[in-house]
Amino acid sequence: MKAGKRLFGLFLAGVLMTTTITLGGCSGDKAEGASLDSITIGIPQDLEDGLDPHIVNAAGTDEILFNIYEGLVKYDSEGNLNDALAEDHVISEDGKVYTFTLRDGVTFHDGSAVTAEDVIYSIERCADTSAGDPLVAAFSNIAGIEKTDERTVVITLKEPDTEFLASMTTAIMPASNTDPNNVVIGTGPYRFISRTPQESIILEAYDGYWGEPAHIRNVTLKICANPDAITMELLGGSIDMYCRITDAQVKELEGSQYEILEGTMNLVQAMYLNNAVEPFDDVRVRQALCYAINPQEIMDYVSDGKGTELGSSVFPAFGKYYEESLNHTYDQDLEMARTLLADAGYPNGFSFSITVPSNYAPHVSTAQVLVEQLKEIGVDAKINLVEWDTWLSDVYVGRNFEATVVGVDASELTARALLQRFVSDNGKNFINFNSADYDAAFANAIATVDDASQTEYYKECLSILSTEAANVYIQDLPSFVAINENIGGYEFYPIYVQDFAKLYYK
Repeated sequence: MKAGKRLFGLFLAGVLMTTTITLGGCSGDKAEGASLDSITIGIPQDLEDGLDPHIVNAAGTDEILFNIYEGLVKYDSEGNLNDALAEDHVISEDGKVYTFTLRDGVTFHDGSAVTAEDVIYSIERCADTSAGDPLVAAFSNIAGIEKTDERTVVITLKEPDTEFLASMTTAIMPASNTDPNNVVIGTGPYRFISRTPQESIILEAYDGYWGEPAHIRNVTLKICANPDAITMELLGGSIDMYCRITDAQVKELEGSQYEILEGTMNLVQAMYLNNAVEPFDDVRVRQALCYAINPQEIMDYVSDGKGTELGSSVFPAFGKYYEESLNHTYDQDLEMARTLLADAGYPNGFSFSITVPSNYAPHVSTAQVLVEQLKEIGVDAKINLVEWDTWLSDVYVGRNFEATVVGVDASELTARALLQRFVSDNGKNFINFNSADYDAAFANAIATVDDASQTEYYKECLSILSTEAANVYIQDLPSFVAINENIGGYEFYPIYVQDFAKLYYK
């Protein structure tokens, strides 16, 4: 860790305390008659990117759909891949043939039986790159998929792939459902009931669930777009739980009816830079910004120092891929930062905007500290607060931005899930990173079946992202969960999900 220090004193504290986010608070009131059969959970944004699990972009949507949809296998809170809709799977010795035996009697939320045809339809739909990501490495490797009987699906790969099983967390939906964005039919412990835009999403426990049933029958997900109102909503009793509150909100809730649980967010928070626009198309400028910032100072302010510093696009839950040494690629060096700017043609600095989704308080606070730190090298950064749907459309999809502060997660506990987005022609490469060396290292990683070689290739990818300063890496944020003291069962996962089925009233 870089040495933490307070540079800004009362001035910065005053700036941060007086910043106000001008969005409406949580919509609606807690339903009358709420009982031990119901819970209201606050979430920071609506599911603006839709409800189709195969094409959603936002982690906040994925973590909700985790309760509605399931794949052939499913992660548990320990990070293990367990059989889900498949009761068993067998991988051939050459690593190219995966045989899944479906559970008997599993039904979708409309009561129809899950069939081999549904599985084939769902996987082929994800492999259809014409409607989505032009590089989905796992699915593009499928040579064929067939059913050998009503309960057996065989997937044959072109080349062996040691990470393929993780891709089978892909949501299975009925082959008959031609409009999954509006007709939500999964197999999970909760079924979708309704969505009121910008207000709430209603879920209900599915009585026909094949596994351990949910303990609380009715779940209302209440949209809380204004982070400044979250503490008031909790203390007022209109929500029972809120994930990822800030350190300041933790202090406000001391002595209340809420228990505070602490884990990690399992994401890569960074100031993501659009590598295709000036001046960030110059590696020297990107490196200068990396030398200018002090992650420990950011963590001290944003989360009382409880984050984990990151130097590249992987977080500690990924175990063998996490390299703490990359945290020191750019230890703070203001003179070096100024020299690099001068070499790049910016001896007097430059101005740019940081677009930040206003409903995520930790990212807003991080951006505010970054603004102050960058002043030290003559760089004038302005914060552009936008609503979440605007961020998705303009920044993530449209790539119309200079810089942004967000956290990037992984839907699978594989290095590929985190790193394929930075391949030059990947549809999710929203920062427009373009490196022939990176593309080659990634291609080598997914081509080998030797674990040691694959690990080294992925570490090469991470080293390239760090040394080429693809982004200004900061931290894996801590996750503080406020939950009514009468409710138990909350579990942290090493991926970005919320498991409502485990919750229960004490």
